[in-house]
Amino acid sequence: MVLYLYLHRQTKFQIMDIENTKAQMRKGILEFCILSIIYSDDECYASEIIEKMKIAKLLVVEGTLYPILTRLKNDGYLTYQWVESKSGPPRKYYKLTGLGEKFLKELQKTWTELEAAVSLTTKKSH
Repeated sequence: MVLYLYLHRQTKFQIMDIENTKAQMRKGILEFCILSIIYSDDECYASEIIEKMKIAKLLVVEGTLYPILTRLKNDGYLTYQWVESKSGPPRKYYKLTGLGEKFLKELQKTWTELEAAVSLTTKKSH
């Protein structure tokens, strides 16, 4: 019985560790994905970003998204404008600044390099 409890605890901790690692990996790419979504649409409001992330299976909630958008705006990568909506209150549309576009290009370059490096290091040798 003691052995079972030890194994059960070990498995539980392993599950917690993998979930923590997955969350950290995901967190590291959110900024890149958010900027990419805004850039691909030229401008975007928060609900659209959340929906596109959901479609891509990168679930993000407003409590995570808004601080990232605020930080990106404060860093000079985003600007926004309020636009009247026919179906409710005005919407805040975000758009990349020139600096934001340069930053996104650097992130894309870094992502491509990282993707290639991970692919090379995770290939199984035969």
